[in-house]
Amino acid sequence: MTPLPSRMICAGCGWTAADDDPSPFRCPNSRTDDTDHVVARALDFDELSWPSGSEQNPFVRYRELMRAYHVARARGMSDADYVDLVERLDKEVAAVDGHGFVQTPFRPEEHLSRSLGFEPDGAVWVKDETGGVSGSHKARHLFGLMIYLRVIQEVGLGRPNGEGPDLAIASCGNAALAAAVVARAGGRRLRVFVPTWADDTVVDRLRSLGSVIEVCERTPGVAGDPTYHALQKAIMAGALPFTCQGNENGLAIEGGHTIGYEMVDELRRTGTTLDHVVVQVGGGALGSALISGFMEARALGAIGALPRFQAVQTRGAYPLKRAYDLVAGRVMARLESDGKEGPDRPEDDEDRAEFIRAHADMQGVADELAYAAHQRSQFMWPWEEEPVSIANGILDDETYDWLGIVRGMIGTGGHPVVVEESALERSNELGRVTTRIDADHTGTSGLAGLMELRDRGEVSAHERVAVLFTGVRRSGQE
Repeated sequence: MTPLPSRMICAGCGWTAADDDPSPFRCPNSRTDDTDHVVARALDFDELSWPSGSEQNPFVRYRELMRAYHVARARGMSDADYVDLVERLDKEVAAVDGHGFVQTPFRPEEHLSRSLGFEPDGAVWVKDETGGVSGSHKARHLFGLMIYLRVIQEVGLGRPNGEGPDLAIASCGNAALAAAVVARAGGRRLRVFVPTWADDTVVDRLRSLGSVIEVCERTPGVAGDPTYHALQKAIMAGALPFTCQGNENGLAIEGGHTIGYEMVDELRRTGTTLDHVVVQVGGGALGSALISGFMEARALGAIGALPRFQAVQTRGAYPLKRAYDLVAGRVMARLESDGKEGPDRPEDDEDRAEFIRAHADMQGVADELAYAAHQRSQFMWPWEEEPVSIANGILDDETYDWLGIVRGMIGTGGHPVVVEESALERSNELGRVTTRIDADHTGTSGLAGLMELRDRGEVSAHERVAVLFTGVRRSGQE
């Protein structure tokens, strides 16, 4: 068989899945050592080009960049048959949720921009995911995975009887709702591990979609999210990780790439460049998908330069910020030992990030990132206390896809921002009033980060910045 134009590679140890491996989701070396074993889809840019289609369904429009498409074509499926498969599955999603997948809005918001003091040559662009399947961006991650599961069945790589293992996810919010919709559409049984404080309305909706609910209590003295621990046990027992955590299923990130692809195409259409992308981070799937999606677009010639990527976390839990500071500290020490004169204010986040970016292609920086990849527990570990915030959708005890985001920030001069609860309240009210997008507090937490950066003077009134409103405000939310 001709080699595929994509590979599934562990970013930690280099393990590469065989082209005919039906389950290239997790590295087999995962949890055998302290390496950050996260499988990612890598494209062969010499064999691919930026898609030129105009289809409204992003999974059709960007199919030529998708692993499922590559597997399907290599195993004899025609392009027309693949498109038909995606469209049939999309109709099944629409039958469950009322509509399928279409390109979501990405535009400059004039009222919001003025409210934040931007000049006419600057702007705040908002990517609105609140109208997506199940009311957030999460379903994108899981629909891409469901397409892959359908493909391997149709090309003969799946189980002979056409059945598959239970799907499993740890979540009590948008990710769980998205997984339940897509699993129901795909005719697969879903186990959902939820905390004791899960919202009754969400749990009722999950049950109505046929999901099996398993409530998980925290165990005194045991660090980390109990639902995540339960998910890991289920995976070890044979469940398939149907989750937005890239370390558990590398193909979950690929569906999220479509968000970045759409943003790139709209920037190309309007002749716009971005200076910053400010994105909220919990488990990290959205952030890592967005960064890698933009990087792929640059490698394929769709854009010329990358914006600075800035990650936003809450005061309730900021494991990514903690990890970034540890990595950045080692990088700074390495650069200075190599004779590079550091910034006048090394304690300043912006100065430090810009200094590192200016030397990001040096071997010393690569060495320190490699060290972090092989010594995960020195940089990323569960938050010591149970996280609490009104933006509960980004309260993951760990940022599971942390290293890809750290690499993206180091390479572009970005850095993490931690915001207070009061800022989350203000940004949500401002965002909803000025854009008329009814997003929840998690959904507008990227805007809270932008407001913090504006207050610090790190984003000027003449720059163009993108934020993402990622989750709709649901009944019962204030």
